[in-house]
Amino acid sequence: MLIYPSRSTVHPVSNEVPELPCVSPVSNQVFERRLIEKYIAENGTDPMNGQPLSEEQLIDIKVSHPIRPKAPSSTSIPAILKALQDEWDAVMLHSFTLRQQLQTTRQELSHALYQHDAACRVIARLTKEVTAAREALATLKPQAGLVVAQAVASQPHVTGLHSASVPGILSLDLCPSDTNKVLTGGADRNVVVFDKKEEQIIATLKGHTKKVTSVIYHPSQSVVFSASPDSTIRVWSVTGGNCVQVVRAHEASVTGLSLHATGDYLLSSSEDQYWAFSDIQTGRVLTKVTDEAAGCALTCAQFHPDGLIFGTGTADSQIKIWDLKERTNVANFPGHIGPVTSIAFSENGYYLATGAQDSSVKLWDLRKLKNFKTITLDNNYEVKSLVFDQSGTYLAVGGTDIRVYICKQWSEVLNFTEHTGVVTGVAFGEHAQFLTSTGMDRSLKFYSL
Repeated sequence: MLIYPSRSTVHPVSNEVPELPCVSPVSNQVFERRLIEKYIAENGTDPMNGQPLSEEQLIDIKVSHPIRPKAPSSTSIPAILKALQDEWDAVMLHSFTLRQQLQTTRQELSHALYQHDAACRVIARLTKEVTAAREALATLKPQAGLVVAQAVASQPHVTGLHSASVPGILSLDLCPSDTNKVLTGGADRNVVVFDKKEEQIIATLKGHTKKVTSVIYHPSQSVVFSASPDSTIRVWSVTGGNCVQVVRAHEASVTGLSLHATGDYLLSSSEDQYWAFSDIQTGRVLTKVTDEAAGCALTCAQFHPDGLIFGTGTADSQIKIWDLKERTNVANFPGHIGPVTSIAFSENGYYLATGAQDSSVKLWDLRKLKNFKTITLDNNYEVKSLVFDQSGTYLAVGGTDIRVYICKQWSEVLNFTEHTGVVTGVAFGEHAQFLTSTGMDRSLKFYSL
């Protein structure tokens, strides 16, 4: 016969829940088998009523695993508080471990997304180049590369874009979607949009009160941007020929300008030691940061192609890499002497080229965070502009003259000396079919490559 007692049944002698319970048919009491067998061996009777009892008469009880009650010492208030504290400590330790695992997972996910984005950019570029190559083959007009011994100027130069009374074109950019459209900023405080194909000025944009030192052409909209020592950034409509937004992010000269990969935000640097991130639609400054430890003017700024990080140059020869989301300085590249004048990221995001007033161009590997090549130029060579072509195959240096280097070998393949003044800007046309340059001689030049 099997009896199923409740879990609250306790031993009448030990006052504890039996581990191996059995029942005495003499007294109908539940005992711990180990204890009752010992008692029977010594006395031969039931401990409750003294009547004769043998081990064979005991009936086992089928039970699930019993839940032992807490010892009396554990039911005091101090003991309960200690038990709760131990439980809390265990929960907090587990929570901390989970947070560490979450942070690690986030970092791994961020790295994976970065690699995916870089791979997508490379694939898109290769697809575009393959399409262009097929079109060239179909028309039997293969594009000439930079392997030729020299390039010839398709147009000697274009003058008259800016005022002759205040000579000098100080900045240059090409429209990414149509590189026949050229954007320049001059010492005459004007911004000019020029059509290379039609050989005519599309728009002359006036509004800055000082010279225009940085210009950017929006890749998908008929909109251009300009920056000036008048401490303002202006957003212009090319079709309307007017200023549609004035961004007042700085309190001193704006020294650098770069457009985010989304085309919706501007990065700017200034002599006020701050970099700023602004919305081009509203003109609102979203964030503004300075490196308080450095306390030095910023001389240039450029977004990395992925838009997650960017670089700034300083007046004390430092190159700083920043994390946009965290707004923190994540890497520093020392090595130049004198103010940094220009920085440029390669399209694949692997390389950073920097120039300064030490007559040198340094190449940095962003994967290893180190300088792997220094191009030493002539004494007193002024580096004013650096740019990679869209394929990341060539690097152009503008300054005392124009020099084109082939990447990876970093050897000079072309040199142009047509400007009579310092070269202030260089830019590659689509598929590096031509090179554009501006200079202090107030001329805009094009070179077929």
